[in-house]
Amino acid sequence: MKRLTIFLILTFGILCARAQESADSAAQPAPVVQSAAEASPEQLWDRANTAYINGDFHTATEVYEQILSRGLTSVKLYYNLANSYFKEGQLGKSVLFYRRALRLAPGNDDIRYNLSVAEARTKDNIEQIPEFFLTEWMRDVRHTMSCTAWSIVSLAALVCALALFLAYLLAQRLPLRKTGFYGTLVAVAVFMLTSWFAMGERREMLDDTQAVVMSLSTAVKSSPDKSATDLFVLHEGTLVEITDRLDNWCEVTIADGKKGWLECKTIETI
Repeated sequence: MKRLTIFLILTFGILCARAQESADSAAQPAPVVQSAAEASPEQLWDRANTAYINGDFHTATEVYEQILSRGLTSVKLYYNLANSYFKEGQLGKSVLFYRRALRLAPGNDDIRYNLSVAEARTKDNIEQIPEFFLTEWMRDVRHTMSCTAWSIVSLAALVCALALFLAYLLAQRLPLRKTGFYGTLVAVAVFMLTSWFAMGERREMLDDTQAVVMSLSTAVKSSPDKSATDLFVLHEGTLVEITDRLDNWCEVTIADGKKGWLECKTIETI
């Protein structure tokens, strides 16, 4: 009888405890939606992509910018952000981020095509100074791959050069020695060329002299002074090269060689 009483007391205690837990869980407030600050980059990415697909380009732009503000960058992020800005009609921002994406993936045809579409909508029709055809051709070849890709090809060429040189030293037969010798020369030439391409891509990727006009229109002055003479006017989305800086002014050069001063706040570096 005593054991039965203890068993009933324990059973009743367990049932009461479970009932209390159920009541506590029922009393808890419903989970709130995660704020942008609490969301992970992956969640923000999905949220931005969903907004873009649904045609809510303003929200997509804001969420992509939140990812960017966390110090995260990628080709896809720049590309999607550029597309969102383009859909919103902000040509300056779209050109800026297309060009940033292109620096990371210079051989991407989609980025290059979308950039050309965005630049075609800018108001400034600037004719470029003609370049020597060989220089332009070499740059086009260099832009087919990124800095990392050229570095890998360069390293592979160096390994081939060392292997062929070893074959030249160790081979007993004359044809093999000739193959090793001339193969080493070719591999060294490829190594030097691809290393030059890799350094060129890295230099261009870190270049802070290229910028895009962000203002709808801005007057380019003859000197770094608001009262100076207006030389010409540039509009949103136009690419410029910064050649000098003085306080809050930047001296810029455009594709046709014209030069002048404008306020640094009207442009943003790539």
